[in-house]
Amino acid sequence: MTVQTLLVEDNINLATTIATYLKLEGIECDFAPNGEAGLNLALNNSYQTILLDINLPKLNGYEVCDALRSKGVDTPILMLTARDTLADKLSGFNVGTDDYLVKPFEMEELAARIKSLSHRRSAQAKRLFLADLEVDLQSKSVRRAGQEIDVTPTGWIILVELMRNSPDIVKRNTLEWAVWQDDVPDTDLLKVHMYRLRQQIDKPFDKPLIHTVPNHGFVMRELNV
Repeated sequence: MTVQTLLVEDNINLATTIATYLKLEGIECDFAPNGEAGLNLALNNSYQTILLDINLPKLNGYEVCDALRSKGVDTPILMLTARDTLADKLSGFNVGTDDYLVKPFEMEELAARIKSLSHRRSAQAKRLFLADLEVDLQSKSVRRAGQEIDVTPTGWIILVELMRNSPDIVKRNTLEWAVWQDDVPDTDLLKVHMYRLRQQIDKPFDKPLIHTVPNHGFVMRELNV
């Protein structure tokens, strides 16, 4: 299966070398020569990974990464840079990067990291969106159709777990672990909390977003009806 990647790098020769090698590994690259172009491509296309240099014209890598996370983009981001100090790495992680590779690097390692990242979503997004629902992970606020919703602490945990995995199904035991870890109650409290959450997230609005998948679990998804 081909991996779709965005490469944001202002060194044309290096970008060409990377793209040529990655193609042999089944990784197709779109290319942007500056941060502004990279941000636009990332916001308007779907990629499985983003390779992001730090020292970029127009917008640097930190600014691009921060902007993407602020807009809810959860594509894994791998920063490629000559900066190798701990402070530089921490700056990258603070704005939402998932991995860090210092130049010069081995192409085999780059390809391996891309393939590993491509199998998951990033947990670094600052906001999560589905239809008219917005979940702000920094302020821990929830809005739907512009209306603020005050969910319970347990409802918040469940909602974030469902949103992070949307449109995939989340098993009941996964949600129970997220809320209670090893201390899952004997009674079906999950059912009670799911009912309350649906009353807040779905009932006042036209289209439900939380759905039960019998014998499997729950899913947050916008259905076309």
